[in-house]
Amino acid sequence: MRLSVLDQSPLPEGASSALALRNSIDLARLADELGYHRYWVAEHHGGGAVAGAAPEALIGPIAAATERLRVGSGGVMLPHYSPLKVAETFAILAGLFPGRIDLGLGRASGTDPMTAHALQRDRRTSIPDDFPAQLAELLAYLEGGFADGHPFGRLADLPGSPERPVPWLLGSSRQSAQWAAQLGIGYAFADFINPAGASIAAEYRGGFAAGERRLQAPRQAVAAWVIAADSDAEAARLATSGRMVFRMMRRGRLVPVPAPETAIRFLESEGVDPLALTPGRREILGTPSAVRAQLEALADEYGAEEVLAVNIVHSHAARRRSYELLAEACGLSDTLAVTGEAVAAA
Repeated sequence: MRLSVLDQSPLPEGASSALALRNSIDLARLADELGYHRYWVAEHHGGGAVAGAAPEALIGPIAAATERLRVGSGGVMLPHYSPLKVAETFAILAGLFPGRIDLGLGRASGTDPMTAHALQRDRRTSIPDDFPAQLAELLAYLEGGFADGHPFGRLADLPGSPERPVPWLLGSSRQSAQWAAQLGIGYAFADFINPAGASIAAEYRGGFAAGERRLQAPRQAVAAWVIAADSDAEAARLATSGRMVFRMMRRGRLVPVPAPETAIRFLESEGVDPLALTPGRREILGTPSAVRAQLEALADEYGAEEVLAVNIVHSHAARRRSYELLAEACGLSDTLAVTGEAVAAA
């Protein structure tokens, strides 16, 4: 089981967004040293608990600050953008950091409807629902896959050539799994959004179509909510910050990540046991050995060769500690010592 990081750049209450972004680079350096396989940064707009609005702006600094990690987007929300612009941007990154850049793509807006509207260049109409066509065009730029005589064919000579990013499709629904399978690209399932996705992952694997320019076999990752700590009680305490954030988000309020003490008081005022697991949500919490067992069970459930660990906690030191404990429990340093470097395969 490969172990990777999905980072949303949490914004702690009382801190600046600039600090949250610098914390992402610091955590990436640590992940590189510990032997994690890849480090993906997210795209969320409109502020609140996370500062990661532009993965394409963070990937370069993170790749420059690290040596072994694959670095990428988790993901670029393609409906907001021109496929050519995304292809050019990530081809440049791939040219600067050969063999290390991933292009994870999503269909969601990554924000509320008003902010999605503000992101549009043409606000006279709503964003067209043409994601499959956008994705096909983007892959054609990356692969030189336009038919002879296509007016866009010459644009496939991208900056950064001959290097290219590795495409992945992100999702939490059956439709995304079907597209990833039909296109023959990697698929990363967001279990932290939809914890009932094992059958969807199986559908991706069962329907996978190998391609000449793409993967010869399915490549499945699962992203899960993970907090490791020195005790079960400490892990549960750290998780309260995220629970408050999500409860407020469902009410349309985007707030910075509160300290656990604040979150515990808030949840108690709501009549909720602050240390109880959230119904309908998979939370992998606890001591390193307990977390490892749950991650192995999760990977087995999804048929995934890789788990991306994501969390939102108030303290950057606690986030670092969580990933340190997780790496130790999963033996990442042993793997790094044997190979001399992190696995290079995409």
